[in-house]
Amino acid sequence: MKCYIVDSFLGFFAYDEELKLISAKSFEDAEEGAAQLYELETSGSCSVLEGFVDNLVKMGYDSLVFEEELEAKSIKGRFGVESQFVMPSGAGRVFRSSIGDAAATLGINASSVEKMLKDVAESLVRRRVKLASERRDRLVAEAVAALDEVDKNVNMGVSGVREWYGLHFPELDGLVPDHRQYLEMVKKFGKRQSFDEASINRIIQSDNKAKVIADTAQQSMGADIGEVDLKQIEALTEVNLKMYTARDELERYIDETMKEVAPNLRELVGPGLGGRLIAAAGSLEGLAKKPASTVQVIGAEKALFRSLKTGARPPKHGLIFQHQAIHNAPRWQRGKIARALAGKLSIAARVDSFGGEFVADSLKGNLDKRIADIQKKYSKPPVREKGREERRQFGPERRQFGPERRQFGQGRRFEGGSGGTGGGTGGGTGGGRFSSGGGGFRDRNRSSGGGGGGGGDRRFERRGDRGRDKKWRR
Repeated sequence: MKCYIVDSFLGFFAYDEELKLISAKSFEDAEEGAAQLYELETSGSCSVLEGFVDNLVKMGYDSLVFEEELEAKSIKGRFGVESQFVMPSGAGRVFRSSIGDAAATLGINASSVEKMLKDVAESLVRRRVKLASERRDRLVAEAVAALDEVDKNVNMGVSGVREWYGLHFPELDGLVPDHRQYLEMVKKFGKRQSFDEASINRIIQSDNKAKVIADTAQQSMGADIGEVDLKQIEALTEVNLKMYTARDELERYIDETMKEVAPNLRELVGPGLGGRLIAAAGSLEGLAKKPASTVQVIGAEKALFRSLKTGARPPKHGLIFQHQAIHNAPRWQRGKIARALAGKLSIAARVDSFGGEFVADSLKGNLDKRIADIQKKYSKPPVREKGREERRQFGPERRQFGPERRQFGQGRRFEGGSGGTGGGTGGGTGGGRFSSGGGGFRDRNRSSGGGGGGGGDRRFERRGDRGRDKKWRR
């Protein structure tokens, strides 16, 4: 015999082939209903449903129809009965059109139905939000955003220290470009008179530069500074050094989390770039669902939409430009390498998202081989057609004035408008945008004669006079 099973927030209901209710099983409360439905949604089965199906099988029903495909497959594998997926089923339509009647068979009144629906829905949403928040790829995205904020704050703080301490030792700013080494020197030595070559060398690991810094410190033209002022500079320096320590810990955290969340992506492009791609896509699953062409330009959305709007050349790469293979490649090879890398990234993201094996070594080997082929085949830059850059630069303007240029070339004159009286030897009157009087052209609002009129558009003014004023000619 065949029966239809319908899932709802009230429980489970079974209908026969004539769409008459034959059995029902309700949830005890809203929390149990949300828990059972959430388990059913994630695994395709739950304890209440299994007990309900077991009773139906004992009643002689050997063909079951469900409205969820995962549910039908799970019950078929567990009980060995014939299971079908139909959405929507006839029983489902009957139940949803008369929920009150179905609830009455369970002894639930109309007011309790509305309250049950609200409570189950809220509890189910809370469980889904909690699951989404617990996903480790979201933690990676937030860590990457925090790392960017730390970098921004560190750069601003170090700039303040350099400007402040530069009043006392201005030459040190140019001698030590590394921010962290600069802060360590300010913290260790304080006043410039305390700089010694051996201690400097332990920080920067360079004998020659250490000697230069030590000699420059003794001959600096900076102002003297008091202990009170120096104490404030050292306090700000200490804050920035702690931020560097926090940054190092964040990088280690991202690296360890990427090993767990996306090992293939991490091995292919590193934890930093992999985490940024996940953050830009919103999640690892979101990145996995994007085609390789979209992965290639993630992070360059403004340039992409600008190209679609203005007809300019589209971007060849977005965030993946940070990869060493693209960043260090010649300009004419970057687009091809970016396309190859985006394809491998798309595969790695899908394997990581949907529980595949570790295939990064194979992907990396194929990518290196493809990059070597590109470098060999396109070792020299392509020969560009003469004048191509100028045409691309002035393309929109040429397209805009195309009709006017064609009509002017055919010897036509635009009619309309009122002209003025020409002057000079040409004289005459005319109207319209490019009407001529004598040997000159007339602007829309202002007119010029062939030999002596003034005003008008300088682009066309006095063009008829080829013997004089050649500087006005285009």
